[in-house]
Amino acid sequence: MSPLSILLLAVAAAAAAAPLAANAQLHGVANDLLPEYGLPRGLIPETISSYTFDNATGDFEIQLASTCYIWFGSHLAYFEDTIAGRISYGTINGLTGIQAKKFFLWVSITTIIAHPDEGTVEFQAGFISEALPESDFANVPICGSGAGAQLRGAAGLVRQLGLPLPVAEV
Repeated sequence: MSPLSILLLAVAAAAAAAPLAANAQLHGVANDLLPEYGLPRGLIPETISSYTFDNATGDFEIQLASTCYIWFGSHLAYFEDTIAGRISYGTINGLTGIQAKKFFLWVSITTIIAHPDEGTVEFQAGFISEALPESDFANVPICGSGAGAQLRGAAGLVRQLGLPLPVAEV
């Protein structure tokens, strides 16, 4: 075999192996990026299937394997299968894809701000804001598929209020 053939064979083998190596390392890599920006690793569930990150702008998009529910202390959060936003040190702005249950409603989280001096992480949804202990986000959470499914939408609200309204659940 000529040296050129060996070189081409080696390049082809490396190219074929590269996607496998990249996929093997995707799990958790987006979570590992968060501490570099002053945010706790546990803000994103462990079911990351792919992500993109623009180092120049801080724009990111994370694809989860599926939608999921996670309890952070006594707070229930819903993660869509796509989460996007812009990260800068200590802050995520323009966030989409995460909702939290507040009172009897689900609200979209639009901003996350770390407050290391206070040991808290603040979540903003429009004019609603709440700070939770940073320790709630120390570990990468594991997704639950149905933990809060019965709590979403009008049927969940009706059930929580105990109203005798006929509401079909989907």
